[in-house]
Amino acid sequence: MKSAAVSPLVRVRSASHAWPGAGAAIALHDFELAAGERVFLCGPSGSGKSTVLGMLSGVLAPATGDVSILGTSFTGMGARARDRFRARHLGYIFQQFNLLPFLSPVENVLLGCAWSAERSRRAGATRTLMTEEAMRLLGALGLGEKTVSRARTGDLSVGQQQRVAAARALIGGPELLLADEPTSALDAGNRDGFLRLLLAECARHGTGVVFVSHDLALAAHFERSITLGAVEA
Repeated sequence: MKSAAVSPLVRVRSASHAWPGAGAAIALHDFELAAGERVFLCGPSGSGKSTVLGMLSGVLAPATGDVSILGTSFTGMGARARDRFRARHLGYIFQQFNLLPFLSPVENVLLGCAWSAERSRRAGATRTLMTEEAMRLLGALGLGEKTVSRARTGDLSVGQQQRVAAARALIGGPELLLADEPTSALDAGNRDGFLRLLLAECARHGTGVVFVSHDLALAAHFERSITLGAVEA
């Protein structure tokens, strides 16, 4: 008996996005990502790497084509519905971190579960268990107890804040992690070590990864690479 085909985690068909007044479009044609697969996305400045992540996350609605995650199409889905879907199923490491500097590292990590009962349940459901999971993640990503116990995330170094942002994206085991230059603040010695820890946490939950970086030396950590070309006029 023939087994049923396994649906991809991510499926993109001829998706494009054009910024108003820019006179150019970013396009991602046929692309699929399997559950648990890790893809490295690179390209020159202006090639649209961050814009592609925006379309994959539902932050940006494609002007043409279709993006679907876990079999759910973003086409016709309103911004609020896309926000709810993203909170349940996606982790996003932003290039600028988007942390709240007046909160502690643990409090910032817990924000990854704040808008999703499903993510909260997977992280432990109770405040105590979720806090323990946040501390475990921070430790697994290379932050010591002294750093984790700081009252304000804003007092941490840029590299330490990058690790907090990664832990926030990973808490609750999202099905898909989108990472926008998450090693940019780290030197070469810390960069590879952090990336190994990050990918190990993704493997722990079977999380698929789309990882954006200009650093081609990191491509060896991934199962395949995609290079975006110049912006299409």
